[in-house]
Formats: sequence, structure tokens, C-alpha cells
Amino acid sequence: MNYYISDLHLGHANAIGFDGRPFADVTEMNEALIHRWNSTVGRADTVYVLGDFIWEKESLWPAWLERLTGNKVLIRGNHDPRQFSQATKRFFQDIADYKEIADTGRHVILCHYPMPFHRADYDEKCFMLYGHVHNTREYAFLEKLRKELRETRTERSHARAQFINVGCMVPWMDYTPRTLDEVFDGDENAAGAQEGANRMNGQRCFEKCLIFTG
Repeated sequence: MNYYISDLHLGHANAIGFDGRPFADVTEMNEALIHRWNSTVGRADTVYVLGDFIWEKESLWPAWLERLTGNKVLIRGNHDPRQFSQATKRFFQDIADYKEIADTGRHVILCHYPMPFHRADYDEKCFMLYGHVHNTREYAFLEKLRKELRETRTERSHARAQFINVGCMVPWMDYTPRTLDEVFDGDENAAGAQEGANRMNGQRCFEKCLIFTG
């Protein structure tokens, strides 16, 4: 089984405040992330970590990695080391900046950085998973772009806008590695909930206008 997650930032105390993570301190966060990983991932499973994995100098990575179950593939992020020692490399099946794989009949593009447009963005079975933007305004911009691309797609416009954030802090990830189907389901449910909230807000605004003009 393949799992995906990004931007764990193990050992990074400032990530708690930056993301609004539900942990009292960095020790609680570290232990929770490790527990959720090991409660989900089996020995034969593979976890694709899409960058910004461990906030420690490279020589300390093995002590963290030996606590995490399963096979590991690192798609390097901007906060990951550019060079790894053999002591660290032995914990990974692969370390890359970009990777394309097949998973349950789908073509999956993996990169730390979001790629709304790529060589297979016309393919309905191709999906791009990314991290990096956390839950920031950049992520909100990407979601707005994705919505607009989907709503305005034509025969001449190939982009299907199938790019999804797998940062550990987004609601459907919940600081836990997820399968591709879990990522899809969570993303779709979140999009549906947002549309429902938008409709509700629109109705409330309309009712307020009626009251104001009445």
C-alpha cells in the first residue's frame, strides 16, 4: 500500500504556531506524528513524503527515521538537506526532487512544489500531489485557480486541475499518511463542504439585504 504526506516538520516548534497545529508543544507534536504514522503504516507499505520532513541537522535524521515504520521515499523540499550521508540514505528507497509513479491505475506526479500545469494535465487519470504552501494564502489562491479551471474547462483547454495538497495540516490529512483514495475522498468532501458554506453565506447575505431594505 502506498501512502502520501508532506510538511511534517518533525522537531520544528514554530510549525505549531504557523499552522495552528493542535499540540501543546513540540514534544507532543513529534510523538503524535510518529504515533499516527506507525498506527497507519505497515512494514511492507511505502510512504511518499513530499518534502520538509525533519527539522534537524542531517546527522540526527537516522534517530528519527528508525522510529517510523515502512518503506520511505523522500521528495525533497526546500527545508530538507541537499546532501545525505549513507547513514541517512539507508532509510530511504529513494530520494528525489520530482517523481512520477503508478498507483491503483492512476498516474501520480509527486513534487514538493505545486504544479497546476504539467505534461499530463489533460489526462483524467493523472493527479499531481504537492506540499510546501501549508494552509496559507498561497494555498487559497491555488484552490481558487483550481476551481476556476474546472468550471471553465473546454475541449480546447486541456488542464483538468487535478492537483491536491497533501500537507499534513490540511483537514483530510489530519497529520496522518493517507492512501490515494483517502486523499481524493478528503479533498472532495472538503470542496463540497466549502461550496455548502458559500451557499449558506450567500443566503445569509441575501436575508440581511431583505431585512435592511425592508
